[in-house]
Amino acid sequence: MTARDLTTCLWFDGTAREAAEFYAATFPDSHVGPAMVSPADNPSTSAGAELTVEFTVLGQKFLGLNGGPTFKHSEAVSFMVFTDTQEETDRYWDAITSNGGQESACGWCKDRWGVSWQITPRALMAAITDPDRVAAKRAMEAMMEMGKIDIARIEAARRGT
Repeated sequence: MTARDLTTCLWFDGTAREAAEFYAATFPDSHVGPAMVSPADNPSTSAGAELTVEFTVLGQKFLGLNGGPTFKHSEAVSFMVFTDTQEETDRYWDAITSNGGQESACGWCKDRWGVSWQITPRALMAAITDPDRVAAKRAMEAMMEMGKIDIARIEAARRGT
């Protein structure tokens, strides 16, 4: 990393490496990078314990900080992942919501660490931005009734069928 790089720092309660490994195994163009051990005792870790781990998800840089239990993730920040097929949508949704994750509405879900994700088919974005505002309204209303986005239902709503 250089001083001009932008990296998102995610706070974890001692599970930064576990999260980084999960993300790297779930998404393409993702990997776990170097870690830094704490040179001294601090409020969240002891000297010699892993304090941070660098990782990349879908080509985006992150730093996982083992910061302790003080701060929690919230829906105020989410990661939007665009998908091209129902299979891809299902794969990401299922990976994130399984093993302690949580489903929500309109394509939103949380992983087991409380990080919010939006699994968003490109077909949904095309439908709700359709220049035919009646078709866009139907697609939006269909989306509002979903947890995981169902592309076939969105496209049917867009067509009015």
